[in-house]
Amino acid sequence: MLKLKVAALAVAAGLAGFGSAQAQDTVKIGVILPFTGQFADAGTQLDNGIKLYMEEHGDEVAGKKIEIIRKDVGGIAPDVAKRLAQELIVRDNVDILAGFVLTPNALAVGPISEEAKKFMVVMNAATSIITTKSPYMARVSMTTPMVNEVLGDWAFKNGVKEAYTINADYGPGNDAQAAFQRAFEAAGGKIVGADKTPVANPDFAPFVQRAKDANPQGIWVFIPGGAQPAAFAKALAERGLTPDNTKIMGQGELTSEQALASLGDSAIGIVTGFHYDFTHDSAMNKAFVGAYNKAFDRNPDIFSVGGYDGMHLIYEALAKTDGNTEGEALIEAAKGMAWESPRGPMSIDPKTRDVVETIYIRRVEKDADGNLVNVEFDKVENVKDPVKERM
Repeated sequence: MLKLKVAALAVAAGLAGFGSAQAQDTVKIGVILPFTGQFADAGTQLDNGIKLYMEEHGDEVAGKKIEIIRKDVGGIAPDVAKRLAQELIVRDNVDILAGFVLTPNALAVGPISEEAKKFMVVMNAATSIITTKSPYMARVSMTTPMVNEVLGDWAFKNGVKEAYTINADYGPGNDAQAAFQRAFEAAGGKIVGADKTPVANPDFAPFVQRAKDANPQGIWVFIPGGAQPAAFAKALAERGLTPDNTKIMGQGELTSEQALASLGDSAIGIVTGFHYDFTHDSAMNKAFVGAYNKAFDRNPDIFSVGGYDGMHLIYEALAKTDGNTEGEALIEAAKGMAWESPRGPMSIDPKTRDVVETIYIRRVEKDADGNLVNVEFDKVENVKDPVKERM
């Protein structure tokens, strides 16, 4: 049944693509995001990035009007994401698929993009294999191996010879841990213990106690956002583990703006790796943050910059094809494209269609106003997804 549906979809999409490529004056972009549920804020922030880019650059490219059709996937719902993508292509005649905060949803829509030959832009979901699911897909966010291999290598080179890892036991967490361990050990480090925590409502006390008993120089952690960073920091503090005596490291979500608000001064000294923070010191980012603050009365985050850069890729690809919306034309236009983003220089790897960018090493400090912020103090430029590099 699924094969028949996909086959029918491909035929319908082919006809729609022919019409849009030849005569349509409007380019329709189907955006699939979680506007409700526990990931609603991430969806809103990403959509804000889309809105800001269009406010700054207009709603026309190559003489064609850009129309956004938004669909709410509600959360981690691959079957819903697949159905929404099919509806967008068959009923709404969209030319491009975009958005995708969450990995399972992006993975589910990849085959739809391939069957229908529709250009697909992943603006956040970060599991490495996503871009292998459709030859018409490009990603502008990051991959968890990119960040954590950089962090693992950096940790050893900066004095951490033995580390203990703690990660939430789900796909992104396991991928991140494997990446950190791979790079850390390759550099010469030793993992003296590894624990996996439940994704929902974990009690961090026993995990942190085991880490303390192992007496490592560093503890690397990957946990979801929300309330978990504060709970983890509390468990560390209760056992006397602080950034002053143990290097506490992790992927950037650990010290996001929202997490820092709940972590308090216990966060000072935590080191993270990430591709973007609103404190990034560049003229373009300062302008971006100012415009974002004015439009939405809050700071941008990784979701916001993903939406913003995703629209840039779409606009520039359309300009390069002179408005041709065929999937093959757009993905060829996207390959190798390079630009300056609020996060810094970035490009699309022509081989993998994945992002190439700078990964920043940051430390939590207090700014002049007493606010906790991530301060960049080291970086690795032109980072590619290491998983695909080894393929």
